Amino acid sequence: MLHISRLTHRKTVSSLASSSRLLRRWKSSSVQDAVRSLKDGDRIHGYTVKRLVEIPELMTTGVSLEHDKTGAQHCHYAREDSNNTFSVMFRTTPMDDTGVPHILEHTTLCGSQKYPVRDPFFKMINRTLATFMNAMTASDWTVYPFSTQNQKDYENLMSVYLDAVFYPQLRELDFSQEGWRLEHEDPNNSESPIIFKGVVYNEMKGVFSDSVNLFMQAVQNKLLPDHTYGVVSGGDPPAITDLTWKQLKEFHHSHYHPTNSKFVTYGDIPLERHLELINNNYLEKFDRINIDTRVPLQPRWSEPRTAHITCPHDPTGTEKQTTVSANFLLSEITDIFESFTMNIICTLLTDGETSPFYQALLEANIGSDYAPLTGYQDIMKEAVFCVGLRGIHSDDVNKVKDIISVTFDKVISEGFDQKNIDALLHRIELALKHQTGNFGLNMALNMASVWNHDGDPMVALQINNQISQLRQTLADNPTFLQDKVKQYFKDNKHCLVVTMEPDKDYEEGRNKEEAERLERHVSQLTAADRKIILDTGKELLANQMAVEDVNCLPTIHLDEIERKIKSEPVEAINLGGISVQKCAAPTNGVSYLRMISNLASVSDDLKPYVPLFCNVITKMGAGAHDYKSLSQDIDLYTGGLSAGVHVKAHHTEDKTYEQGVTFSSYCLDRNLDRMLGLWTDVFSRPDLKDNDRFLTLVNMTAAEMSSSVVSRGHSFAISHSRAGLTPAGFLQEQFEGLTQLELLNGIVGGEPESVFKVINKMEQISKCLLNKSNLRVAVNAMPESMDATLKSVEGFLSSLPGDAVVSNYLTKDTDYKVKETQTQFERPFSVNYMGKSFLTVPYTHEDFPRLRVLAKLMWAKFLHREIREKGGAYGSGAVCSDGVFSLFSYRDPNSLKTLEVFDEAVKWLCRGDYTHNDVDEAKLSVFQESDKPVTPGNSGMMLFTNGVTDEMRQTMRDQLFQVTKKDITSVALRYLKKGERSNAVSFLGPANQKVQEDQKWKIIKS
Repeated sequence: MLHISRLTHRKTVSSLASSSRLLRRWKSSSVQDAVRSLKDGDRIHGYTVKRLVEIPELMTTGVSLEHDKTGAQHCHYAREDSNNTFSVMFRTTPMDDTGVPHILEHTTLCGSQKYPVRDPFFKMINRTLATFMNAMTASDWTVYPFSTQNQKDYENLMSVYLDAVFYPQLRELDFSQEGWRLEHEDPNNSESPIIFKGVVYNEMKGVFSDSVNLFMQAVQNKLLPDHTYGVVSGGDPPAITDLTWKQLKEFHHSHYHPTNSKFVTYGDIPLERHLELINNNYLEKFDRINIDTRVPLQPRWSEPRTAHITCPHDPTGTEKQTTVSANFLLSEITDIFESFTMNIICTLLTDGETSPFYQALLEANIGSDYAPLTGYQDIMKEAVFCVGLRGIHSDDVNKVKDIISVTFDKVISEGFDQKNIDALLHRIELALKHQTGNFGLNMALNMASVWNHDGDPMVALQINNQISQLRQTLADNPTFLQDKVKQYFKDNKHCLVVTMEPDKDYEEGRNKEEAERLERHVSQLTAADRKIILDTGKELLANQMAVEDVNCLPTIHLDEIERKIKSEPVEAINLGGISVQKCAAPTNGVSYLRMISNLASVSDDLKPYVPLFCNVITKMGAGAHDYKSLSQDIDLYTGGLSAGVHVKAHHTEDKTYEQGVTFSSYCLDRNLDRMLGLWTDVFSRPDLKDNDRFLTLVNMTAAEMSSSVVSRGHSFAISHSRAGLTPAGFLQEQFEGLTQLELLNGIVGGEPESVFKVINKMEQISKCLLNKSNLRVAVNAMPESMDATLKSVEGFLSSLPGDAVVSNYLTKDTDYKVKETQTQFERPFSVNYMGKSFLTVPYTHEDFPRLRVLAKLMWAKFLHREIREKGGAYGSGAVCSDGVFSLFSYRDPNSLKTLEVFDEAVKWLCRGDYTHNDVDEAKLSVFQESDKPVTPGNSGMMLFTNGVTDEMRQTMRDQLFQVTKKDITSVALRYLKKGERSNAVSFLGPANQKVQEDQKWKIIKS
């Protein structure tokens, strides 16, 4: 479950155009023809058709309907796509910080009238083949979406979701578990201290340990203070403990009614079937009610305002930790063309190296990166534009404000570069053709806010109409965009400047507030209250431990799953001595290019700098291009040129792995030669001499990685725990873990001269990688254009420096020594992120599929109960990959106690305290993960990046079907039992006295 009750990160207009995994030209289809026969006013299963809309750019026909009896709104998008999507959304408008919509989102999924089991949502994860299932709370809506490729599965999930939202049990125990409660630290010991517990409570403590989240929430609350946007819909921990069970039930009664609902269905299942199920099973049992959850417009200010907040100090960062941004309230998002126009303008203002604010703010090198939220935000009723800098010195706040004002003046006077406008429109065109993995889901979520405020989502999806209108408007009025900049940014008084500065005592202050609040609660308890707390804690614990009969829940059975893999036909060819994998697929007129350059020739002292090389090499300039013109041409002719580290353990051999850098891009077929020309410049004549530009990119890279630690703490913990077990794990941690962050912070925090010395390392790395030696390539393109594509690629490869060398791309480190470690990274967090890893076996080993099933079984039947339900952590899990098995927890109030849970989980597996049916459910989870749709542009990538053939995939699938309970017990004893295999533990979290007193632990302070 996900909380997104704040403004989102930058979002460009091209995100609205993300296309699907289907590759079809716009043509008639039986799915679309079926809905085209409908007319306005037609009646179907209790609904009335309102209108029919063709959306040719998305190969979709839309139908808008209203439920006659309740007024529920419904949009159906008919498309030839078997990955069908469903969602039901409610407008949820809290008026305080207790987090009631967020806690309600959690609690509705804890059992319903038809499915009265504890937590059917999580139990369904092991009984479905869903390609997506979740629930999300935003500032003013809550949505319950899922998608799946199986119609029976679709109907199963629809039943569970609709029963959850319309007939939830909303038990007080579930409210206590998911929201908050007072409970003894040890529920069975009345002498142990009483503390706050609760999943959402701990989740939000973790959320607000992150300065980025603090800043985004403050911008929203202070820019729109007068109604629901002035509160924290996800819940502010000090206020969460004021919420009562009664208030939760009242909020459900007033907001979760069909009259306040909006449904989306998408895909190739007939519309009539959707409506029949929804109406007959649920909506016909309700009547329309008078309900008004509309959000009023924010009263506009007569003068700009300022606000100042504090955040945790980052002990790993430099002294430059201040953030400042200017934030403007714009038009209503339901004005589709105005919103489209402002999205275009805001993107032109901030995106790319040639944008005005990139040049004015980032290239000034007074900050590390844009401030959070920079760009156009349209998740609330009225859109917002934000622009600013983070990582600045506190003395530079006024300088940033002046730069912002001067930049607006310059744009109003000079306008935008026409090439930038053309590049942005090209990005939209390419996004319409580029296929993503879950189109229906993305479309439903992208349109949620517009529809939530009674805008027309189908008009918003007709992107070509908006582009045509914009072109015509610009032809009629060449200063149209400049006029809008003046209207919304120079003349707009509803502007808020927010400044955030670090406070070294911030976390201590939060802890003090919590302790005082806890004391207030506890001091008021009577003896009877204390007995209730003790008894309720025991009751909740017994409820969590109870073995339930879950047969009421629908399920997919193993015999309903396809036994054969979906093959991904590829062909290996040789072009000029270079190995090329070609995959002819229906890519919708888009060509995809991937190249992996082997890292074996890069010396060990240079390797830690390879990730930084990847972040700068396509952004520094090349050939005749400076970095600005290179960026402009990349946007004009491609979907981007990217580089990234590639480390993959061998599928069969221990201590063997591939190490390299992946270069990837895609483009419209007509632009292939231009894309290859850009790569030729990057490989043949990279320009790494611009010191100021390099410093800008280093600052941005370090800032981005630093800000990800709080949200991805479990990933960093897992990565570090794996680093001592395999050579591939060691290199991955060097490249993507806390070791890399330490390196980046060291560069940024050093003297300018030391920063520029790193440029020399970039040049040395480029000489090793930017040539055709040890290069291998993959091309995905349309069958009819493949020959022309390969001819162009061959010409490109022949132009590259170096000699083609056919060699073994693998590295075998026979001298690698396994290290067992226990490490804590002490961080100023309110919660912990735990990771523990065990050395196991590679992909083709017969035990690997057994370990994959074991991982799903362990999470579903033990870790989830012990760590989330009982322990109060937001999440936990187990993963098996690259010869290592890892356990983790996320936003966890516990640390050493969670490690004990990990140990108990292994003992539970070794005892075999689970059923054959539990094992079958775990297999379903593995198939759910492995059977997700593969887009034509990604077809064959398992072979290209991992070396895993279709034959290996089929063998894996056959072995997964054959896994037994005995197999699970066997591999648990063989690999996870204490003393059997090497293992390591790492975690991120606050200072821990028990860890400090135990000499086995290595503590790395910030």
